[in-house]
Amino acid sequence: MKKVSLAQIAGYCDRVLRSSQFEDWDGAANGLQVENNGSVTRLAAAVDGSLATVRMAIDARADLLVVHHGLFWGSTRPWTGKRYELIRLLVENNLAVYSSHLPLDAHPVLGNNAQLCIALGLKKTRPFFFAKGQYVGLRSDAPVSRDELVKRISRAVGRVITVAPAGPAVCRHIGVVTGAAGDELKQAAMEGADTLITGEGRHWTFALAEDLGLNVIYAGHYATETFGVKALTRRLSQRFHLSWVFLDHPTGL
Repeated sequence: MKKVSLAQIAGYCDRVLRSSQFEDWDGAANGLQVENNGSVTRLAAAVDGSLATVRMAIDARADLLVVHHGLFWGSTRPWTGKRYELIRLLVENNLAVYSSHLPLDAHPVLGNNAQLCIALGLKKTRPFFFAKGQYVGLRSDAPVSRDELVKRISRAVGRVITVAPAGPAVCRHIGVVTGAAGDELKQAAMEGADTLITGEGRHWTFALAEDLGLNVIYAGHYATETFGVKALTRRLSQRFHLSWVFLDHPTGL
């Protein structure tokens, strides 16, 4: 069985994703979040680091779990109940965890936004949506009808999506910001988008889209962020000659 150094894989991810150059939300803790005994034989990828996906990674016989949403968003104390069970499973099963949030959103090739644009056939993209000192989204200015774009997105994410059809019928300035950019419609409009593709938004954002004359396509937070961890882990598999598996644990949100 092939073994690769955990430090080598984590270091490669840090360099490729430029993790140290990103300011992020509190708790993101980009990089290696949990160590193992120092070697990796099989990779697993998941959108969220949670007790459920840790169990799935163990069942898949992985010893490195790559996630977009890591383990430390909320309080990590006390280590009791389900939190203790999570930590116990990680240690007893020699499972390491690597997490990348905004660095993976923003990566020009492996990122959630870049990979979603490829899936949608959006070309000649450029940086869009400035947040935390970096552009984290992408924008395409190639015209496509709103109806056609909705069809493409539905196929790409494999789920029913919600549309606020408040902008032009032909989308000419399409912004893509996966995840939870629904609260930031004003910023998307100020940066020149007439259409925003994101994951989720709260109820009041629908009316705001109408006020702004902005098409907004809510395609699911989880669904729009499966792309990056798949692309990153596929790259790791190819580079280090390790098998890998994607652990699908959809939230429906």
